[in-house]
Amino acid sequence: MNASYRIDGMTCQGCARSVTRAIQAVVPMAEVAVDVDAGVVTVIGPTDVGQVKGAVEDAGFDFIGPA
Repeated sequence: MNASYRIDGMTCQGCARSVTRAIQAVVPMAEVAVDVDAGVVTVIGPTDVGQVKGAVEDAGFDFIGPA
């Protein structure tokens, strides 16, 4: 299953790494692809939107919703 989400506040590859680590901490089996320029994170694998939202917000970014 693939799900893409809009994330606000990512400006660099360091942000991308932070978001990736945060999501993989709560969904360890997922692959995460981040497009910083588009502000989109794609989670590949079984995922729960609530877990992803919480992880992104805990990392200091704004979870906007599905992309």
